[in-house]
Amino acid sequence: MIMGMGTQLNGWDMGFCDQLVDSGFYVIRFDNRDVGLSERMEGTPDLAAIRRGDLSTLPYTLKDMAADSVGLLDALGIDRAHILGASMGGMVAQLMAIHWPERVRSLCLVMSSTGDRSVGQADPATMELMRRPAPATREGVVEAAVERSRALAGNGFPFDEDAARTRAAAAYDRAHDPAGRIRQQAASIASADRTPELRDLRVPTVAIHGTDDRLVDISGGRAIADAVPGAWLEVVDGMGHGIVPEAWPQIIAAICRNAARPTASPGDVR
Repeated sequence: MIMGMGTQLNGWDMGFCDQLVDSGFYVIRFDNRDVGLSERMEGTPDLAAIRRGDLSTLPYTLKDMAADSVGLLDALGIDRAHILGASMGGMVAQLMAIHWPERVRSLCLVMSSTGDRSVGQADPATMELMRRPAPATREGVVEAAVERSRALAGNGFPFDEDAARTRAAAAYDRAHDPAGRIRQQAASIASADRTPELRDLRVPTVAIHGTDDRLVDISGGRAIADAVPGAWLEVVDGMGHGIVPEAWPQIIAAICRNAARPTASPGDVR
């Protein structure tokens, strides 16, 4: 399970993980580099320059993060795994499948995109909110996180403010490092369009996306499903940028269905 930008392993709700275990999976959560209790990298990226194509301040790439995930499988003695990636984690998961296909049994990409800048783009107001600098105090950080969670929530499910505040406080107390998030953001900005490589995949793939995602538009999930042979798009009505408990049954059913599929072949019908 590969989490998104700046989000620790506890971003995967334990209730969600328990239901995956009940469905027969052995679940592995971990902190990506530069977040949680994992090692911190160095360097201060110039995001504006990276957007212009100048990568001289880029500390690492999403492919490096994919190599981290493969290294974790090595350390655990696991040859192949079902890979579940959320948001930026879905981009990392794609690179795992592209560069290490022999390690990937199936690919589930939640609220993610292909890297094609014409799809999966954020609503401008949402993007402005996400780019605000982190407050200096614990209270400020927690309240800002709640505000972001509210903005990212879809209209189809009630927003649980108490749960959002509890998650934000737990994340702050476990490990708070805005600099690491900036480095992960730089890696995401620098990533190229993966569409040509996705067309060559022969890995059972499902893209799962909410209709109300304001951070990664559903066109990103649709582009994944269109690019990967045999893939499909599982649409969650009313879900925003987050895996809400009300949608767990639909999401887990799609994960199980995809995991049970044979390896895709070029002749598969989408």
